[in-house]
Amino acid sequence: MKYELNNSGIIETAEFDDQAVEQVFLPLVKQLTRLQKEKNRRVVAFLAAPPGAGKSTLAAFLAHLSRITEDVTEITTIGMDGFHRYQEYLLTHTTVRDGREIPMVKIKGAPVTFDLEKLTAAVERVAAGEECGWPVYDRLLHNPVEDAVQVTGDIVLLEGNYLLLDTEGWRELKKYADLTISLSADADFLRNRLVSRKKKTGTPAQEAEDFVDSSDMVNVQTCLNESSQADIRIQVLGDGKFI
Repeated sequence: MKYELNNSGIIETAEFDDQAVEQVFLPLVKQLTRLQKEKNRRVVAFLAAPPGAGKSTLAAFLAHLSRITEDVTEITTIGMDGFHRYQEYLLTHTTVRDGREIPMVKIKGAPVTFDLEKLTAAVERVAAGEECGWPVYDRLLHNPVEDAVQVTGDIVLLEGNYLLLDTEGWRELKKYADLTISLSADADFLRNRLVSRKKKTGTPAQEAEDFVDSSDMVNVQTCLNESSQADIRIQVLGDGKFI
């Protein structure tokens, strides 16, 4: 099944294997509907995945499925990227990695570069059933846009890299989720995707590889190795195939 989505102003086409749609994604949408009806309140699901796994695309596709499938509740999707710390903060603060003090902006996208306290407070409001604003990250501004979308509806799907991170502070997020889903893939597969994505922005091949190896892949390994187990685990095989 082909699906067109708007990714930060760029129209992209994603393709999902029909078998995966029938055996994995439709049952998941129906499971969320049953869960909401059983609890008779808003339910919150987490979709956690390393960089390059396609979590934002999958979240948007699940929302699309919920709109075109009979007898299921529509899914509202939101992301944690709007909780990046502001560029001004990252430029003026440092952190320690591998025994060296470095500017936070050099590792933007790592867990420490997100405002975890702000994210936790926002997730708590959503889990409580509030209709509230939610920030979205603007890649042109390199900053979040506050209250860019309104969170409504009975099923909210929150996607992000570190939602299941099993480290201090982050692990407390899990208590707000009624269902947790992980999307994973082989590290080499993710590296190839990330390099390809970087080159599409006009970055020279060697520069793209250097950036991915020094930044993105560190975050990939963090997600793969330091996340708690999800209720539902989905593996990306490539070419629109999932198990």
